Amino acid sequence: MLSIGRKLARHGTPLIGINQGRLGFITDIPLGNYRTTLPPMLRGEYEEDHRPLMHARVIREGTCVFDAFAMNDVVVNRGATSGMVELRVEVGGHFVSNQRADGLIIASPTGSTAYALSAGGPMLHPSIPGWVLVPIAPHTLSNRPIVLADATEIAIEVVGGRDISANFDMQSLASLLHGDRILVTRSEYCVRFLHPRGWSYFDTLRKKLRWNEGGS
Repeated sequence: MLSIGRKLARHGTPLIGINQGRLGFITDIPLGNYRTTLPPMLRGEYEEDHRPLMHARVIREGTCVFDAFAMNDVVVNRGATSGMVELRVEVGGHFVSNQRADGLIIASPTGSTAYALSAGGPMLHPSIPGWVLVPIAPHTLSNRPIVLADATEIAIEVVGGRDISANFDMQSLASLLHGDRILVTRSEYCVRFLHPRGWSYFDTLRKKLRWNEGGS
């Protein structure tokens, strides 16, 4: 769904997510229910949900060496056998901090329930025009996740570390070099999702995260 969403966003093509597994926060129709759920939706009975894409570029010595869209997140992290990385973070052209950690996640509201959530970040409602910046196993425990407006550019510069890579949803760029800058901005494109009439984001959270199980 992430791949299809990125490809079709520029065309404004609406998507309906049918879930064949357990999780999948943007595929909310169970496989066993699609025969009864789809006909009313195809007649126009649906809720529409827009999810902006992230646009990420890797700049090396003034040249863009990688350009990609992401729906969930942009992740810069260390290799499997290497130590911590050091990353310089800027938001809107302002220096924020040099972070020493296993890596750093910039997640959209859609991606806030993915890797960012498992790394201790908050869940963002899809209607919030923001991103969450989440360090992965930071060296300084006071280095906490922060929610940022998605109208600003986030820049991550590789300062130190070995075997550093960047991941844009499913798309990876290995072997980042010291001095490489990853620039993340909000894309002009949004992914259009259609949900059954009466759909609620909170219903999805309750079901996927198993809230209220064992309660009254």
